[in-house]
Amino acid sequence: MLDQPTPVEMLDVLAAYIRDQLAPQLPAAAVFHARVAANAMDLVRRQLESGEALEAESLARLRSLLDEEGDAATLERSLSLRIRDGSINSSTPGLLDHLMASTLAKMSIDQPTYASYRRALDEQAKA
Repeated sequence: MLDQPTPVEMLDVLAAYIRDQLAPQLPAAAVFHARVAANAMDLVRRQLESGEALEAESLARLRSLLDEEGDAATLERSLSLRIRDGSINSSTPGLLDHLMASTLAKMSIDQPTYASYRRALDEQAKA
């Protein structure tokens, strides 16, 4: 297998090419679609860089919160059911922290420049 360039590096180069070289040469109607493609590449790059670690952190939080073993999908389902039946609620230690951490992790992949995400990170840094 080739070591260089890495998939992340290739995605960076392709996204930059689309934004900086290709999009300016396209008809106006196609520029939007070029930007969408470049943004999708950025999202995939962030998922490759951070997704596995963020999912492992979430799984560890779920196992601790629920005091159960299992895969992420099973534990997320269990958490949802417990919230629905009231056996876990906002006063349950660790629940709100888990939900906030999970939301911020998703935003770090999907929308890392989103103003609310940036504010939340700033507030966490101050705490």
